[in-house]
Amino acid sequence: MDFSASNTQLWNAFIQLCYLCTILLIANALRRKIPFLAKTLLPTSVIGGFLLLGIRETGLVPINPQFMESLVYHMTAIGFIALSLRVTDFKDFGEAKGINSPGAKSGFVIVSSYLIQAIVGLLITVTLAKTIMPDLFEASGILLALGFGQGPGQANNVGNVYESLGFVGGASFGLAVAAVGFLWACFGGVIYLSKLVSGGKVNLLGRMAATGVTSEQIESQEEIPLTEAIDKFTIQVALVFMVYLVTYLLSIFITRGIAQAEFLGTLKNTLIPLIWGFNFLIGSMLASGFGAIFLKLRKSGFMTHQYQNNYMLNRISGTAFDFMVVAAIGSIAMGDLKRLWLPLILITTAGGFITFYYLIFISKKVYKNYLYEGFFSMFGMMTGTVSTGVMLLRELDPHFKTPAANNLVLGSTSAILLGFPLLVLIGLAPRSTEMLFLSIFIMIGYLILLNAFIMKEDIIKWIKNKKH
Repeated sequence: MDFSASNTQLWNAFIQLCYLCTILLIANALRRKIPFLAKTLLPTSVIGGFLLLGIRETGLVPINPQFMESLVYHMTAIGFIALSLRVTDFKDFGEAKGINSPGAKSGFVIVSSYLIQAIVGLLITVTLAKTIMPDLFEASGILLALGFGQGPGQANNVGNVYESLGFVGGASFGLAVAAVGFLWACFGGVIYLSKLVSGGKVNLLGRMAATGVTSEQIESQEEIPLTEAIDKFTIQVALVFMVYLVTYLLSIFITRGIAQAEFLGTLKNTLIPLIWGFNFLIGSMLASGFGAIFLKLRKSGFMTHQYQNNYMLNRISGTAFDFMVVAAIGSIAMGDLKRLWLPLILITTAGGFITFYYLIFISKKVYKNYLYEGFFSMFGMMTGTVSTGVMLLRELDPHFKTPAANNLVLGSTSAILLGFPLLVLIGLAPRSTEMLFLSIFIMIGYLILLNAFIMKEDIIKWIKNKKH
């Protein structure tokens, strides 16, 4: 075998990882040594991401954007599988159970945010198309919900579908929306977090000081020994990648079934990319299922030790999310931002503000015992991706002691079912002007219905007070 640099298949992926890791180290040094960066509270991974983006645009280092995009994709799944494998107990937060739990309601919050973004985006692009931009693709505004709410992958997929329906540059527009969404997640979230810190509402130093590592976190009596025939950390990595293998195989099975379902028609062309795009949700559900199986095996006496270690799984997820954020920002194609500037600026500005204020309002109803953790995790996800939601959450809750990270997993899982009507409307809206307006009215009605469920306790109290 040729081990020289001429064997690009052998060296390329590892060299790209070396670039990324070196940039992370440089970003960490900059954050610690430059007072301005420290005061902004920008996470090291975000600073590293913009460094990577600048280096890639200048061509100083041969960064492979395709590799970075694939890293974002895989690290999202690995990070959330590691989170879902943890043995969790959130009794201290007084969480409700079942459909009324914050985890379940998070799905309603996510889909409600999608709907608000889609409605705002469509109203803006329809108005532009009927007035000063008659050539604008009327349904293009719905890409706000995909670019902000689901990230560049889904925005690109649906943008490509819309290109086949006549939207010239649809994929580029979707990617541009997603790129601006990252800026809202990073800078908008950090500005608000800085405001809370300066106002004394959040004490980051106090929270960080309380996160020291104890010997019980690394090795408790119920768990396997730290070093035995195999290293304990190796077991954690093996568990994560075993679940990811099952995720891959299950995704193949599901997509082949969809491909053979003739009754779905052209909808299968949208569903199949969505299954692969949501592989982190499938992985999360499988990881939770494996965790439940391990628990039953321990109770039955067949398994004598607990194999998962929360501290080490947190470290795996933290590493995955750091890599993910750097690669995600570094893979943004700046050329995409040069297209369709007016609708891009209008829908992303309006979408950013309305998402911020809606999530502030709804978080007070759903995440009462950990308001800011709940808000920042949702705001980061609903303007960027799951990775940016976790990134902002880690500034307040670095060891995921609140249920906020799990709410992202549980909420995203239930959002698959709750968001199915929106998936149908994404396919119907561009068919005609009449279908577009019908889609908007259906979205408004569905939005009212979801929020009525979220706030049903408040509504019941209000009705009772009116009667008295």
